[in-house]
Amino acid sequence: VSDASGCSMIALLHTGAAKFLQNLLPRARQAVCSLLPAGVLKGYSSIVSRKLASHGFGASMAAMSSFPPQRYHYFLVLDFEATCDKPQIHPQEIIEFPILKLNGRTMEIESTFHMYVQPVVHPQLTPFCTELTGIIQGMVDGQPSLQQVLERVDEWMAKEGLLDPSVKSIFVTCGDWDLKVMLPGQCQYLGLPVADYFKQWINLKKAYSFAMGSWPKNGLLDMNKGLNLQHIGRPHSGIDDCKNIANIMKTLAHRGFIFKQTSKPF
Repeated sequence: VSDASGCSMIALLHTGAAKFLQNLLPRARQAVCSLLPAGVLKGYSSIVSRKLASHGFGASMAAMSSFPPQRYHYFLVLDFEATCDKPQIHPQEIIEFPILKLNGRTMEIESTFHMYVQPVVHPQLTPFCTELTGIIQGMVDGQPSLQQVLERVDEWMAKEGLLDPSVKSIFVTCGDWDLKVMLPGQCQYLGLPVADYFKQWINLKKAYSFAMGSWPKNGLLDMNKGLNLQHIGRPHSGIDDCKNIANIMKTLAHRGFIFKQTSKPF
């Protein structure tokens, strides 16, 4: 099998013809078996398998068939980091705004939105904030304001097809703070509207407790421990926390858990 024909086959598989090929391959194998010596056939199968694996097809097919379908096409995993100190400063301002777009069929990450945000009320980060989040002053200085970042989120949502009414997506957070307290509170302070897509979400802590029968008091650390997962990256890094949330969701989905909205309608 030449590289060109192998690539053509991959292209076909990734354009929605996988089901057709699944039905066709057994018949094709029978025909090939009758025409080719065993050694040649073995080599052919090996090459095709390597081609499929290199494009992640085998993994995605396994993922799609190993757990029941979810209610949403996409999960949008979000975890803010905000200005903070001891005692707490007011108002708190978002300084890291990460979103992972998780495919509801495969539970794999398809796209990432990640920006740092310039705080305006308390523009200087405290030593406590930097120690907790790992975000240093140079990472937020000169960055867009929250209003500008929200505009870019909307552009990203449109580019990813997430504003299409036929596409079902929902945000996922570790707790209710991000979308129940932090974002609406800062938007109210700044006189900014809150987009409707931020008004419903899944609290992963609640989902985990439904699935596992215990409340994760220490959030991601307890959930990773309960599922025997290795913690990814640095605790309280927004983007790393998103990766941990995505990994926990994927593990729960593979165990057959169906995610549902936990927030109450606004």
